[in-house]
Amino acid sequence: MEVDFLFQIGDNIVYPMHGVGIIKAIEENDISGEKQQYYVIKMLISNMQVMIPTGKISSSSIRPVTDINALKHIIHIFEHGESDRLLPWKQRFKVNTDKIKTGKIQEGAEVVRDLKRMKKEKALNTSEKKMFDNAHEFLISELRLIKGITENQIKIFS
Repeated sequence: MEVDFLFQIGDNIVYPMHGVGIIKAIEENDISGEKQQYYVIKMLISNMQVMIPTGKISSSSIRPVTDINALKHIIHIFEHGESDRLLPWKQRFKVNTDKIKTGKIQEGAEVVRDLKRMKKEKALNTSEKKMFDNAHEFLISELRLIKGITENQIKIFS
């Protein structure tokens, strides 16, 4: 039986709330008497390994690394997009958490942009500082994997 996999061994992926990873293997495991195919993913930031059933990958929000064509749009949003500075911090924290959970690079870039702007005006509270650091690390780690990206383009987000 031949299976068509969404990702191949060696593909770089983005796993929301965990950052970028690489597909190291596709293995068949027997769990509770049921055989299933699993992606074995090595997460680059945390250095952990995760296994996700191949049949559940499409509902997991795991996606390929963004390509260079989408980068110009993301840079434009990062540099020129509007920030909602009027939200109370608890509501802002929830909005930003929801954006990060989507796993979309644009949403993550918006969180980094907004918190970076706030940081220039006043110190972030502990929760938002941690969120900024994590979102920034996820964003930069994905940017570094985009084929054709320049170091100057990456510096825009720093």
